Amino acid sequence: MEYRLKGGVTLSDADFGRMADEAEREEYPGIPGEWVVRPQGRPALDGGELVSVTFKMTKAQRDALDRRAESRGETRSQLMREALTRELAFA
Repeated sequence: MEYRLKGGVTLSDADFGRMADEAEREEYPGIPGEWVVRPQGRPALDGGELVSVTFKMTKAQRDALDRRAESRGETRSQLMREALTRELAFA
């Protein structure tokens, strides 16, 4: 059987068997101390640290926001960051 990973890579049962055998022998790819797989989580934007900011809005506002973001091919967060950047440019 084959398994398609999120990044598009396809692995077979044989691949998993090989990796399990290597792990049992304590053979791991890469150089010790370096990331073999990228760190989990989203990358920082513009090299800055990400922080969460939460606030409440009406369901109608959220739905309109989602429709606008979808029409632009963006996520809700992308649209909100762009709107905030535009607003702060006038401060």
